[in-house]
Amino acid sequence: MVEREPNDLDLDAIFGALAHPTRRKLIEQLAGGPERVGDLAEPHDMSLAAVSKHLQVLEDAGLIDVERDGRVRRCHLDAAPLSDAFGWLTQYRVFWEDRFDALEDHLEEDDQ
Repeated sequence: MVEREPNDLDLDAIFGALAHPTRRKLIEQLAGGPERVGDLAEPHDMSLAAVSKHLQVLEDAGLIDVERDGRVRRCHLDAAPLSDAFGWLTQYRVFWEDRFDALEDHLEEDDQ
């Protein structure tokens, strides 16, 4: 069995949560500030229960915080996990830049 670092598990949850377009849209909505669940659900063509399930995935991944005040639930974006994911992706930026530079050099050699 492959053992993973705790950070890997966090990244799995973050990338898993971001894998669905509805959840990415919800993150975009929350980037503008906190919103009630009903307001978040309004632009989506799905039931409130379905949106709530997506919000639960985002909450489980640590991407949002949900504040409950009686029957009203207000969601807040927590961008820190996005920073973790960005950091992981950034380490591969240099790899791909090097590959593209090598490809460019190769193509220039072929042109000459």
